[in-house]
Amino acid sequence: MSYLSIRDLDLNGKRVFIRVDFNVPLQKNDKGEMEITSDKRIQASLPTIQYALDHGAGVILASHLGRPKGKPNPEMSLQPAARRLQELLGRPVKMAPDCVGPEVEALKPAPGEVLLLENLRFHPEEEKNDPEFARKLAALCDVYVNDAFGSAHRAHASTEGMVRFVPQAAAGLLMEQELKYLGMVTSHPERPCVAILGGAKVSDKIEVIRNLGKVVDTLLIGGAMAYTFLKAQGQPTGKSLVEEDKVELAKTLLGELGGKLVLPVDHVVVSEIAAGAANEAVETIPDGKIGVDIGPQTVAKFSKVIAGAKTVIWNGPMGIFEKPPFDRGTVAVAKAVADSGATSVVGGGDSEKAIKAAGVTSRITHVSTGGGASLEFLAGIQLPGVAALHR
Repeated sequence: MSYLSIRDLDLNGKRVFIRVDFNVPLQKNDKGEMEITSDKRIQASLPTIQYALDHGAGVILASHLGRPKGKPNPEMSLQPAARRLQELLGRPVKMAPDCVGPEVEALKPAPGEVLLLENLRFHPEEEKNDPEFARKLAALCDVYVNDAFGSAHRAHASTEGMVRFVPQAAAGLLMEQELKYLGMVTSHPERPCVAILGGAKVSDKIEVIRNLGKVVDTLLIGGAMAYTFLKAQGQPTGKSLVEEDKVELAKTLLGELGGKLVLPVDHVVVSEIAAGAANEAVETIPDGKIGVDIGPQTVAKFSKVIAGAKTVIWNGPMGIFEKPPFDRGTVAVAKAVADSGATSVVGGGDSEKAIKAAGVTSRITHVSTGGGASLEFLAGIQLPGVAALHR
């Protein structure tokens, strides 16, 4: 798909509307004020914001935060994001009282100025992709830039609707990076190409499995979704999480993908899921036991496949990652991906936490900022926020 980059635009003297992803985690401090617990998403937007400022633009930033259900909620204000952005940029960031209306229009930034609009989802029209609301947002700017890949799978007013009403639209630097790497691994990967899929449910990843099955040479399956496939093969799964209504589908996928789809050969099992629960590695899951992680033989098998790869795509943990020691398989896979030297693209919150826990983030080629968006991209679904930039 062909789209303009912010690099292709003349920004000098223009007002640039940048759709960013400032959907940051917040918590109340001792004074009862909301504060940011991770500014990673704000940091990720800095290159695009700085590029626009360096090229003579007045910058308008817009984002949603949380699920305020279409009405103002002071606990979901973007005010903390404005304060943090001001610190990071080292220049003033004006905070608008709303995202549309006369007060906002009066704050239109001059070149070198930055204005952050209030939470877009304080208006129900944002998620409804209301054309009139989209038109009001578009009236604030000369140029539109989408840098919020994490919201690109939503057809909302700020991600899709307003593009129709702006003279020029382009991808920001973060969006460009996401599309470059996700596009590369799903359309023309260097081979061998290996995908690793984990997580709890087959149902969450049916289309991803089908789509990647056409692209990759090997598909490694871990996490609880593996037990549904094992059940489909007639293997015992004990009390492990199985999607009974997806067993027939798993049989179909096993038939379609043949030898491409590789399942765990041993499992870490427990009698109950609890911190410090006694666990053991077994090849066959006994009655009454619950699978919570891939076992050491599977780690060795998966690691060998990954070591021979030139391209690796990874989404989802190999076990109950959030309850150590059942994170061992996931962390081992993270190290194997880093050690492979392959072009590696990682998506999904738990996979990202795993590479961080393994201390290998700097050796991963690309870590996607969009969980749901990257999953839909891997499934071959066209993202509305990306399609809108098509020229």
